[in-house]
Amino acid sequence: MISYLASRLLQTIATLVVMSVLVFVGLYMVGNPVDALLSSSATPAERIAVIHAFGLDRPIWDQYALFVWKALHGNLGNSFVYGQPALRLILARMPATLELAFGALLLALLIGIPLGIRAGLRPEGLVSKSIMTFSILGFSLPTFWIGLMMVLVFSVELGWLPSSGRGQTVELLGVPVSFLTRDGLAHLLLPALNLALYKISLVIRLTRAGVMEVSQLDYVRFARAKGLTEGRILRVHVLKNTLIPLITVIGLEFGAVIAFAVVTETIFAWPGMGKLIVDAIGVLDRPVILAYLLLTVVMFSVINLIVDILYAIVDPRVRLAGGA
Repeated sequence: MISYLASRLLQTIATLVVMSVLVFVGLYMVGNPVDALLSSSATPAERIAVIHAFGLDRPIWDQYALFVWKALHGNLGNSFVYGQPALRLILARMPATLELAFGALLLALLIGIPLGIRAGLRPEGLVSKSIMTFSILGFSLPTFWIGLMMVLVFSVELGWLPSSGRGQTVELLGVPVSFLTRDGLAHLLLPALNLALYKISLVIRLTRAGVMEVSQLDYVRFARAKGLTEGRILRVHVLKNTLIPLITVIGLEFGAVIAFAVVTETIFAWPGMGKLIVDAIGVLDRPVILAYLLLTVVMFSVINLIVDILYAIVDPRVRLAGGA
């Protein structure tokens, strides 16, 4: 286990190095942030002063070396726009994004698993076919269009739920959260459901396929022959083995939810990292963009490691390299 963890840590470091080089070079080649920071009436002297202040007059390899040196000391640079450490800006927005991501994942599991089980137990029934039709729509319809329709129906026409913002928050262990207040929960529901729709469809299909496959195996048939109830067979034999591949996919999808919540956060004006990165891209705020992308890579790597460990715990047949 120790050698496996060490190997994964080295892979994570290598991924971070490669990612930092690619992103840094890519951002350097795209546009000039000075054009976004200064007005068209700025004098040449003002432009030169800004370029020198942000170190944009140095060669790209010098800028990258300076970035790596600062990053190793916990400094990912200061935002061109806000004048604050980029990492601090992102970490300040992270609780909102994580809350939205956890809310979406929870909805995906609470809705997707029961529907997937129902569709897998009676795959030829009308209800099962209706569930699968819903899952196709969840895959096919664009997230931004669904979000706009939700705002139009539930906020504008019916007036049931707020259309934007995070609502009232309270501190939990020093972190502001909105799901513990009624107003915050009302603000969370629409964006979380919008972000969860694709994942609900995915969970439905994975659960359905797993239930159908496991239900035909010999040990399930033997359990029925022993006279066990269908409920016990489902809980003890079917669900346990169905959840093994589901854990892997959901773990990876959780990282994707965090990284690609940009559209939902923009539509619902949710004050998370996605909204921040959209604003940063608009003004070519390179330190914020780079810090966000590197932090995303770190989260993906950590989530992948946790998923592998959970996979080994759930399925005893899995053996990690270097240890069981």
